[in-house]
Amino acid sequence: MAVALDQRTDEQKAIIEMVRQFVDEQIIPQAEHYDSADEFPEPIVAQMRELGLFGVTIPEQYGGMELDLTTYAMIVEELSRGWISISGIVNTHFIGSYLLMKFGTEEQRERLLPRMATGELRAAFSMSEPELGSDVAAIKASATKDGDEYVLNGSKMWVTNGLLSGVVFVLMRTDRDAQPAHRGLTCLIAEKEPGASENPGLTVPPKIKKLGYKGVESTELVFDGYRCPANMILGGEQAGLNKGFAQMMDALEVGRVNVAARGVGIAQRALELGLKYAQERYTFGKPIAEHQAIQFKLADMATKVEAARLLMLKAARLKDAGERSDVEAGMAKLFASETGKEVVEDAFRIHGGYGYSKEYEIERLYRDAPLLLIGEGTSEIQRMVIGRKLIARNKV
Repeated sequence: MAVALDQRTDEQKAIIEMVRQFVDEQIIPQAEHYDSADEFPEPIVAQMRELGLFGVTIPEQYGGMELDLTTYAMIVEELSRGWISISGIVNTHFIGSYLLMKFGTEEQRERLLPRMATGELRAAFSMSEPELGSDVAAIKASATKDGDEYVLNGSKMWVTNGLLSGVVFVLMRTDRDAQPAHRGLTCLIAEKEPGASENPGLTVPPKIKKLGYKGVESTELVFDGYRCPANMILGGEQAGLNKGFAQMMDALEVGRVNVAARGVGIAQRALELGLKYAQERYTFGKPIAEHQAIQFKLADMATKVEAARLLMLKAARLKDAGERSDVEAGMAKLFASETGKEVVEDAFRIHGGYGYSKEYEIERLYRDAPLLLIGEGTSEIQRMVIGRKLIARNKV
């Protein structure tokens, strides 16, 4: 990080220094191995548990650190600077804990948060389905009441941590006749055996093979008669039934700050790699960093990274202050995810032919960066959200 550091507290500086050291010593040297093998980085995750990184935002009474969103976003930036898949492992977990803290019953919090704080229990959250992407209100997978349980049926898609999580916050249709349709959706807390592809009423098919974002698994979840107790509706049946859409959208707002931090992290790393390579690579008798064309590229890259970081921090600080941050979170996610892709591509161009080689780290970043354009709402969806909210805020 460069500018805006003077606003960090001593505690934030100490935490970020610790995380950066962890990233430089443990994540960056091993990322290539886990990426090429598409293997879950269990030793790295074990160290993350020891550092308390799964409980960063969880209240102290449940065993967490009780840090704010701004500090968490700074941590995510550092982790993403090392390897974006690592930040994915904590991202869905963070959204699950956020949902519990804001909407969960005390019983639900006491049951899950202490184990989530230590990383013993890891969370996933699930909205997407095979036949729908951005149209969340069109969800088909259903939860039907049977006695004091709900029976879940249907398929969910693109679930990060889908196999290894022990709890999934899943959005299901509980009222087929609701108008508008999003008022018939409920978030249920589905518990399962971590790592088991077969659970009673729930199957986890083999992980989806992806361009990048490897190591962390993205899966489908197939619910077929899965029975979920009514008291595991998020917030309890009385308060939570048919309230899932608003709950998930609230969580996505903080999730978008999270994705923005990931965009800043990957862009920061690409800038570092571009600066280093430009000073080591010689053409026409001098380092390519001395060629004006490369200097202009580096200048644009650094400016975009700084702008993305400031947008991300503003959105996080607004949320921490309890102020509306829907527009700001959307802007941060839109700009930082696009910046991630653009700055990585510029670093890739600076590397020339070597950028295409797996011998150089930029090749992995080039495959990882496009994920951010899609996750937590595409750039097109962000523009739609920002536009609508701007008009709503500025009625004439």
